[in-house]
Amino acid sequence: MLTDELIEAMLEAIPHQTIGVLGDLFLDRYLDIDAALTEPSIETGLDAYQVVRVRSYPGAAGTVINNLVALGVGRIIPIALIGDDGEGYELRQALQTLGVVETRAVHSCSGRRTPTYTKPLLHQAGTGPRELNRLDIKNHSRTPPEAERQILTALSAHWPLFDALIVVDQVSEADCGVVTAAVRALLETRAGSDPSRFVLVDSRERIGCFRSVCLKPNRGECARALRLPPERWVHAAEQLAAQAGRAVFVTAAAEGMDLIDPDRRQTLHVPAYAVDGPIDPVGAGDSCSAGIAAAVAARASHAQAAAFGNLVASITVQQVGVTGTASPQQVRERWQQVRAAPQATGPGR
Repeated sequence: MLTDELIEAMLEAIPHQTIGVLGDLFLDRYLDIDAALTEPSIETGLDAYQVVRVRSYPGAAGTVINNLVALGVGRIIPIALIGDDGEGYELRQALQTLGVVETRAVHSCSGRRTPTYTKPLLHQAGTGPRELNRLDIKNHSRTPPEAERQILTALSAHWPLFDALIVVDQVSEADCGVVTAAVRALLETRAGSDPSRFVLVDSRERIGCFRSVCLKPNRGECARALRLPPERWVHAAEQLAAQAGRAVFVTAAAEGMDLIDPDRRQTLHVPAYAVDGPIDPVGAGDSCSAGIAAAVAARASHAQAAAFGNLVASITVQQVGVTGTASPQQVRERWQQVRAAPQATGPGR
C-alpha cells in the first residue's frame, strides 16, 4: 500500500497542512521523587516524599497534538476547554513550547478544573523509577452552556481552515467534557454538508453516537457500542460504518488495522509492521490517529492512510517509558527497515 514515492509525497505535503484537534485537553504532570530525601512528617508521622522535578506535557488530545507537531504539520489549531487555574497555565505553557500550535480556541472557563493526570515517580538507587498511584483531576458536572457555546462558535469559525480534523472524546462522563451532544450534532451537520473535509473521531465511550465522520475505535469499542459480545466486533464495525456513513478504522494492536468501507460494503485488512525488542503501547493509538489524518490531508487513500498510521505507530511503540512521537526522518528510516520485512506489531489501541 505504501511506496517510497508515496511516503516522500506525504512527508513533503505535511508541512503545508492545517489540522484541527477538537476535544479534551489534559495536563500530564510527572512528579520525580528522590527516595533518598524522604523524611517523616512531624504532623502525621507518614513519609513526606520530596519532589525534585516537575515535568508537564499536553495529554489526551494533547498527545495527538504532540504527534502532529513531530510529523511536521505546519499549523495545528486545538479547540478545547480548560480551567482558569494553575494547571491550565501549565498546559498553555506546554502548548506554546510546541511552536506551530495556535491556542486562541483553547478557552479558559472559571469554575472548571483543567483535567490533569498527576503521575508520581519514585526514584530509588539501583532500580528504575516506580510509578505510584496516579492522582486525577476531572470535571464530573455538565459542561456549562456558555462554555459549550464557545466550543460551537470556534468549531464553526475554524472549520474552513482545516485540511483535516481529529476529534478526541476522552472524558467518560456524558456531556462533562468538550464533545457534548450539541458538539456532536454540529459535527454531523458540518461534515454531512462538506464530505470532502476529513474528520476522524476517537471516542472511548460514545463511538456509536457520531454520524457523517470517520471513526477510529478498537475492536472492543466496536462491540460495546452496539452491545454485542467481543467476538462480533466485525458485525459491530460494519454497523458503525453504516450508521456514520463513513469509513471506520478498527485498530487491533499486533494485528494491525481493519478498514470498513460503507460504500463498497467490504472490509480491508491493513497489516501491522514488525517490531523487534520491548514495546510500550501507551499513546500508540494517538500517534496512529495523527498519521491517518495527516496522510488523508496529503491526498492518500483511506487504505494508504491506515498503512501510514500503522507505520507511525510502529515507531512510537518502541519508545519505552515515554509517550512516543515520530519525526519525518524516523518515518523514512523506519520505512526503509520494514519495506521488505514481515509484519507483526501495530498501533496499541
